[in-house]
Amino acid sequence: MSLSRRSILKSAGALSLLGGPFGFQALAQAAPAVPAAAEIPPILFVHGNGDHAALWITTLWRMESNGVPHERMFAINFTDPLARSDDKVEQPNRSSTEDQRRELGEAIKELKRRTGAPRVALVGNSRGGNSIRNYVKNGGGGDVSHAVLCGVPNHGVYDWDDGLGGEFNGRGPFLRGLNEGEKEVTDGTAFLTLRSDGIDKFAQADGRFVGKPGTPTGITAEGPALKGATNLALGAIDHRETAYHPRAFREIYKFIAGREPSRLDIVPEAQVKLSGLVTGMPTGVQTNRPVSGATVDVYRVSAETGERNGGRIHSSQTGADGRWGPAQVDPSWYLEIVLTSPHATTTHFYRSPFPRSSDILHLRAARPLGSADSGAGAVVLMSRPRGYFGLPRDVVLFDGKEPKDVKPGVPTDSVTTLRLPAEEAGRAVVALFNQERIVARAWPAAENRIAVAELTY
Repeated sequence: MSLSRRSILKSAGALSLLGGPFGFQALAQAAPAVPAAAEIPPILFVHGNGDHAALWITTLWRMESNGVPHERMFAINFTDPLARSDDKVEQPNRSSTEDQRRELGEAIKELKRRTGAPRVALVGNSRGGNSIRNYVKNGGGGDVSHAVLCGVPNHGVYDWDDGLGGEFNGRGPFLRGLNEGEKEVTDGTAFLTLRSDGIDKFAQADGRFVGKPGTPTGITAEGPALKGATNLALGAIDHRETAYHPRAFREIYKFIAGREPSRLDIVPEAQVKLSGLVTGMPTGVQTNRPVSGATVDVYRVSAETGERNGGRIHSSQTGADGRWGPAQVDPSWYLEIVLTSPHATTTHFYRSPFPRSSDILHLRAARPLGSADSGAGAVVLMSRPRGYFGLPRDVVLFDGKEPKDVKPGVPTDSVTTLRLPAEEAGRAVVALFNQERIVARAWPAAENRIAVAELTY
């Protein structure tokens, strides 16, 4: 079954975009605000290629705000989140489809043990959906009640004769194995796919987004849909937003809980505790391997200037497990989180207020300063981990200007870079994305420092 965004909105009622935090107003529903925990299976969230569990923070907050207990949810952190170039050929700090299937199976087993539930629901973005399908199809269906696949390249990013060993080649053995048969889903598990209406960069007919402009990929916007699943197109949302956008949350919750969410906004907690992992890039490849000996310092900062309001409110050093925190903060505070990690760029993360607690606020040092930064007195990044910058879809202003390194059209960029002369090091830089605004300070590049205005929404 395939439904358009218009059909979804007509059947479920109009979604107001005029109020609430960051432009989203809670849906008024007749359903009870707090569902009984027993009615909803435990939920395991599965991130995508090169990503980590922290991308699910806002989804977890929305689940909690709808009464789902924190202890009945878990977001996996794959050890080596990047796929191999060839699934059967080992590469340092990259994982095979079998590595992913094994780690996902261990996480499912632990969540079942912790909750006592016979089955769990799985929600995956992008490559995470490959792992879910691999686990369910190859003997794990009895453990999984629901499988929600968000922006998953179920028929590949491309369908080519060359590079058949690649996990994302629709013509390769991995995806052909998952898609063989009259139905492309596994009986006994309920499947939902969520996709974009044409602006997912990994579901495009032209190969320009995979390095071959002008070459047909053999894939269309409907590539994420599966025969035998409930397939929904959510409108003009990008590849990551198919999982992390409030529109996606609504469908994820409704599919698993069997009713509409009572709200889309996030209910703040009176006291917020933040903690997570420090991870690194041991060979220049992003991993989720813990880093020991890293220092994390947290400061409260001014929303208008980014300047620190007093001294540190938290400081901790990681041990062998890479854990930092917990830091206790107020849900109204803007924060600067400083990561000093061995053999890495000192990174100053500027963040909007955290309305709720999180134990998966994972930190990874910013990229090394490179040749493109030569001569810059300060380097500031604006980062959107849970989506891409879409022009002209979004308002994106960095230091008062629309960034030149963000390409218009299909959203493909989640980071934009601002380089300042030495005499401007130390000044405030405003990052504005739609209704989220963060003010960062430009730190001297000569001290091997980078500032990151990291968006939450």
